[in-house]
Amino acid sequence: MPKFEVVVFNQEVRDRVAVQEKHEGYEDEWADPHYIQVSAHDEDGARAKINRQHPPEHGFVITDITPVTENTF
Repeated sequence: MPKFEVVVFNQEVRDRVAVQEKHEGYEDEWADPHYIQVSAHDEDGARAKINRQHPPEHGFVITDITPVTENTF
């Protein structure tokens, strides 16, 4: 199954960090992009997996999805 690298951050955390406040549910590190690899049949499947793990309604934002190519050395 293909792998995808998904870049995700949390907008609510980012907004709180910008005014030097803490988010009540997530660590400050979620203000920064996280690079997460997932296996999925296609980009839509990768997006669906990440959205289940990191729901948009909780402030998570996907900024990029890139297929991961395996090096064969």
